[in-house]
Amino acid sequence: MTTTVRIPAGWPATEERARAVQDELRGRVVLDEPGPPPGTGRVTGVDVAYDDERDVVVAAAVVLDAATLDVVAQSTAVGQVSFPYVPGLLAFRELPAVMAALEALPCSPGLVVCDGYGLAHPRRFGLASHLGVLTGFPTIGVAKNPFTFAHEEPGAPRGSSCPLLAGEEEVGRALRTQAGIKPVFVSVGHRVTLENACAHTLHLAPRFRLPETTRHADALCRRALKTTTA
Repeated sequence: MTTTVRIPAGWPATEERARAVQDELRGRVVLDEPGPPPGTGRVTGVDVAYDDERDVVVAAAVVLDAATLDVVAQSTAVGQVSFPYVPGLLAFRELPAVMAALEALPCSPGLVVCDGYGLAHPRRFGLASHLGVLTGFPTIGVAKNPFTFAHEEPGAPRGSSCPLLAGEEEVGRALRTQAGIKPVFVSVGHRVTLENACAHTLHLAPRFRLPETTRHADALCRRALKTTTA
């Protein structure tokens, strides 16, 4: 199912306003809930793709059975880009489409896995945290690179990890999902602990570096972008 993105009323249009919204909402992030146990219920991957020439964004949401990792539902949303590209404010470009895709699902998404950051963000409020606060869903961020943060190299075996650090503050973990392969970078979004976020990520990545949630959502939004006429 594909739905059309509508920009929410009052959505920030300037960098100054967007940063003010981040400051306002950051205090609502819940960090003292463990989140659902890995391998239970549903887990949903979200991702976006852009056509810069047409100023179009497509978001995909793919729901997996957390135990089997089989796809049980999926949706896409297409619309115009709602905010300019500004590092640290990417959520304002992506969230209207991501939320529209989630709303179009025929079932509750359960835990939502974002291709990006939660607390591992310069303002401690990346896409995963912002999405969690706005929707109430438990969320985590699993990113392909460490953004601006420092980390030691995890051990080579699958499951090895080391802190992702902003100074002495741990904002996430560098996590080895496959032996000898480059790590991913896991951070809490909302209503999940970092330990549980890492456990979910390992469970969702039985064969490849990236979680199956991200792999499915990435493939779906790229296919949808090729066929959209928006």
